[in-house]
Amino acid sequence: MTMRRILLFAVVAAALPLAACVTDKDVDKLSNVFMATGARPDTMPVMKNREPPFRYPSALYAQKVQGNVTLRIFIDTAGRVHPESTLVVEPSGYPALDSAAIKGSQELTFIPAKKRSEPMAVSVLYPVYFRHPDAAPLPGDTILQRYSKPVPPK
Repeated sequence: MTMRRILLFAVVAAALPLAACVTDKDVDKLSNVFMATGARPDTMPVMKNREPPFRYPSALYAQKVQGNVTLRIFIDTAGRVHPESTLVVEPSGYPALDSAAIKGSQELTFIPAKKRSEPMAVSVLYPVYFRHPDAAPLPGDTILQRYSKPVPPK
């Protein structure tokens, strides 16, 4: 595994608040993580949130609907996510899940990426996995998702 793939895997693993399987295919899909400038950080951003900020929509939780949403988020040099720059790049098929992912992303905070020890703004693809504890695993999930703790609706 190349150093870039190892770093990408580390970012993806840190970003999986609702634990699903991360495969080489996922890493390949997320390999286009940086802005078009071509600049690459020496260290990747690290999520600081202790709990995932993503909330299941009540109606979908009651129906045990599950899905994956991939967001493109812009993380500035202070580690803040800029909500106006957040985009759904791979929808779940459920607009309410997509909206919940966007809303939750506004609460994410990071230790910023760094280049030569200086904070660096980056744009990354961020996967959000909505999993119901009583629903069957989705294709590609592992038994690990059974031990995750999705945040039910309030």
